[in-house]
Amino acid sequence: MSRKTKFLGLAVLSMTLASGPVISAYAAGSDNPSPPASDSGSSKGKKAKKDKSSAIDDQKFLAGYRAAYTTIYDKHDYTAAIGQLKALGQDDRADVANLIGYSYRKLGDYKVSQIWYERALKADPAHVRTWQYYGLWQVEQGNRDQAQYHLNRIAQLAGTNSDEYRSLAAALEKPPGTGLVY
Repeated sequence: MSRKTKFLGLAVLSMTLASGPVISAYAAGSDNPSPPASDSGSSKGKKAKKDKSSAIDDQKFLAGYRAAYTTIYDKHDYTAAIGQLKALGQDDRADVANLIGYSYRKLGDYKVSQIWYERALKADPAHVRTWQYYGLWQVEQGNRDQAQYHLNRIAQLAGTNSDEYRSLAAALEKPPGTGLVY
């Protein structure tokens, strides 16, 4: 093997190893919740619509959401985060329901996690992070065809260059049974 080939191989290996943390960071989402989906077809009253829509500007909600986000991603205390998220009174919002689902998934309660992911998608069918997290759930469950469906939805909603797409695509590229951590 030539010296140039060895160097090239080491460079590729270095870049591959360096991209590992980046891929796992894609799964972290954001500590800023997205605006709620439109309630135009909802049967809730106008007051409920106003309260839900204004939550993105509600400093108390944002502080609570960010605290729960920190509890999940920095402290890895999923049980406490579930309590924090439910206490916000906004668990019908896609971002909140998605993080509750993620927390249950990390605790190994896949059935309850699935309920929360589906609740998030019901609240906002275009919520890309939920399609990503639920897709990762599908990979963990061995449902690779379903995970591919989620990947295709992400491509439609956010494109193939989005962090969410790349994260789920990377998980699908790994062989089944590989110890995946997201």
